[in-house]
Amino acid sequence: MRTSIATVCLSGGLSEKLQAVAAAGFRGVEIFENDLLSYDGTPPDVAKEIADLGLTLITFQPFRDFEGMPDAQRRRTFDRAERKFDLMQELGCASLLVCSNVSPESSGGIDRAAADFRELGERAAKRGLKIGFEALAWGRHINDYRDAWEVVRRADHPAVGLVLDSFHIYARRTDLRQLNAIPGDRIFLVQLADAPWLDMDVLTWSRHFRCFPAQGDLPLVDFMAAVAATGYQGDLSLEIFNDQFRAGPPRAVAVDGQRSLIYLMDQLGEKTGLTGDNVAKLPPRSQCRGVEFIEFAVDDHAAAELGRFLPASGSAPLRAINPKLSRAGPRVRSTSSSTRKRKASRIRITSPMDLQSAR
Repeated sequence: MRTSIATVCLSGGLSEKLQAVAAAGFRGVEIFENDLLSYDGTPPDVAKEIADLGLTLITFQPFRDFEGMPDAQRRRTFDRAERKFDLMQELGCASLLVCSNVSPESSGGIDRAAADFRELGERAAKRGLKIGFEALAWGRHINDYRDAWEVVRRADHPAVGLVLDSFHIYARRTDLRQLNAIPGDRIFLVQLADAPWLDMDVLTWSRHFRCFPAQGDLPLVDFMAAVAATGYQGDLSLEIFNDQFRAGPPRAVAVDGQRSLIYLMDQLGEKTGLTGDNVAKLPPRSQCRGVEFIEFAVDDHAAAELGRFLPASGSAPLRAINPKLSRAGPRVRSTSSSTRKRKASRIRITSPMDLQSAR
């Protein structure tokens, strides 16, 4: 399975985001339309950047409020889709992600939605494109992956498939067992997001509190085990809406995201014996074999107190290290020659309050 990430996860402009994605070791990227709108260049320029970085543009998103629209608006909706297809071909992107409709003007009904997707799939196939359908947890008529799958199944078109998003599934406490009925080749994309369990409206929860796998409370290993059982071999893509991530340095956040996916696949392997193809393994955890030194950043008063306390505790001799370099005051280092050649841990106490707790 190829690891991917959506540009919405990261801060910065599109070029900076793409560079961060490539540097972190991802092989695929999802582009959100807002990132493209703010880009200072043309869609072919974006396509070239992506290719030069060795990435693949796996999907363009989102396409909203599509299925079940009144006849007066249905034609305009398909015209809008055709314009997206034009743009995708300039980008070199073969897949469009369609979110379930949230418009109050839309009508329900699986057959009506399936007919719309059948026509959309036919139009996409003429251009060599495909459509992925995702059930939003707050969709007006379709908010469950099982209903989205039924739409895809009844549309019965090879260019129309299902998108599974772990957050949307767990947000509605949906049973995973029905995933067994979905053929893996009918799943076009799997998006991953963790989150803490919070008691709030789902839209706010989704837009601000998603996080990387293993940072929240969602049982993503169980989700991945259910997905793997379908035979799915496609992309695993992070789609994280998080205010802190979008305010952080894009390269550091992207690296954390890649590590989270590798760790998730390691956990999946431990639980089921299944492993993701083309997903690197995390190295074994480092083991602390001793303490090389302990460094304290303290003010003048605490430094004197520390100087009296540590010798009485039987620690190694102390020596001051460049006291003028620290605005907080002198720094004191305790070293142990017996551990210098071993892997070491560093402990830093940064305030008199920490010093008191260390006692």
